[in-house]
Amino acid sequence: MSSFQPLAARRFSTELSSLLDKKVKVITASGSSYEGKLIAYDQNTLTLILANAKDDKGDAYARVLINGNYVAQLLRLEEPFDLKGLAEALEKAFPNMVTLHEDAGVITVMDRVRVTESGVVEGSGPIAERVKRIFEEFVASKQLQSKA
Repeated sequence: MSSFQPLAARRFSTELSSLLDKKVKVITASGSSYEGKLIAYDQNTLTLILANAKDDKGDAYARVLINGNYVAQLLRLEEPFDLKGLAEALEKAFPNMVTLHEDAGVITVMDRVRVTESGVVEGSGPIAERVKRIFEEFVASKQLQSKA
């Protein structure tokens, strides 16, 4: 059973990391809540720092530090980025040359261009430019779908 613990811990860390720079809602053990952008956390204590936060009374704060001992729930308020969908869109333009590294949150195209939910993070030249255009079209189409 202990062989599963490292995998579970890795997944937990990956999930928590995926919340960085996303809008979240934190509900404390006392029942109060804060909404803001998660900008940092301590992996050991689960202490969280929110930027541009509002509490449940509507009071605004530039930064809120919430001790991990008091965090009852952490809720993601934004839809997660559809990395699998982007990989499928890239696969249409680059058949059999796209690899999705879901755990790392990265797509590689032709082993030369790396793409994350932020866009092209590594690579240059015509291939990277084409990947960038596909990324931008994909993001724009998702934004249109969410407004509909």
